[in-house]
Order: sequence, then structure tokens, then C-alpha cells
Amino acid sequence: MAYKIHKPARTLAVQSYVVEAAKGIAFTAGRFFQNTFASADNKKIATVRYPEETRDYPERFRGVHRLTHRVDGSPRCVACLCCSTACPAQCIHIEPAEYEAGDSRHGYERFPKVFVIDELRCVFCGYCVEACPCDAIRMDTGYHVPASTEREHFIFDKETLMSIPGRDGTFVTGNPRHEPGDPSHPGIDREHGH
Repeated sequence: MAYKIHKPARTLAVQSYVVEAAKGIAFTAGRFFQNTFASADNKKIATVRYPEETRDYPERFRGVHRLTHRVDGSPRCVACLCCSTACPAQCIHIEPAEYEAGDSRHGYERFPKVFVIDELRCVFCGYCVEACPCDAIRMDTGYHVPASTEREHFIFDKETLMSIPGRDGTFVTGNPRHEPGDPSHPGIDREHGH
């Protein structure tokens, strides 16, 4: 048994879209005249003359990426590749390297020899930040990528990412990770066991 879906009756006014187009034009013209003849304090839509004027971004604004630092100034990134794996735009490239033989992290932790983000391909979804187990990559800078006509200005390497401070002006993370050797470390590490 076939069912028939009944279409609602449409009038000539609905089919021509003239009424809806007139409503849209009236709304736009109303806003235009409200802002044109209103005082500066009563404007409904504020115009920002960017880049001379900027608005304050909300606290959760996903700005330019940055790499956070450890206490010794090295990157917190352990080159686990979680951020590049989670990235839907595939704009993160990491080449891991091992620490030297004399370093206390030799043999169980890596660092990024190369860490590159192509900000032109990035969709600013924040998946890289969510995927990072060390809180090494953040998007809490509070500003967006500066305007430029050169592609190389949008390719951020490790040094560039580590030179960008957070919104608070520091290079550390708001969620510290207690590492072996820190006074706040619980005391369980590779050498001491449980």
C-alpha cells in the first residue's frame, strides 16, 4: 500500500517570495537607519574599525596555537602524535626525537625535533588541545592569526609556537603536570617504582 504525502497549499504570494524578500529588506533598512541616526551609546550594532580597534574575545576563544614550556624552558610536548592524529585538517606535522644519553628522560620520553602547524589549513576546532595528554598545545592566546599575504607567515614552527605567550602573558600551562624531580611530584617514577 503506497502512502501519499500531501503538500500544503501554497498561495501566489508564498510561491513568488516577494513578501519574504520585502520583509528582509525592511529589516535590513530598519537596522541601517537605527544605527545611522542613533547616538553612539544607543547603537544596536557596534562597528569595529579593525585592526585599529578590536573587541575583547571571550575567555574560551580559540586563538592562535602555542606550545607550553616546562620549568626548564623545554617544550612539554612528548611527541606522542595524539594532536596530529586527532586533527581533522591534518595541519600538524611532528617529527619525534630521543633525548641524549645523559638526560634523565632518555629512554622513556621523546621530544619534538620538528613541530609545524599550518594555520591556513587549521579549522580551529580545538581537537588537538583536547587530545594532548600533557597539555602541551594550547589555543588560549586570546588573538587570531595576523593578516598577511605571504603563505610562509602562516606556517608556525616549534620556535614560533614556543615564543607565543598565553592570554595571561606566561608560557606555562594552567594545568601543571607534576614531573619527576618536581617538589609536587607524588614520588612514583621509573626509578623508584611504587
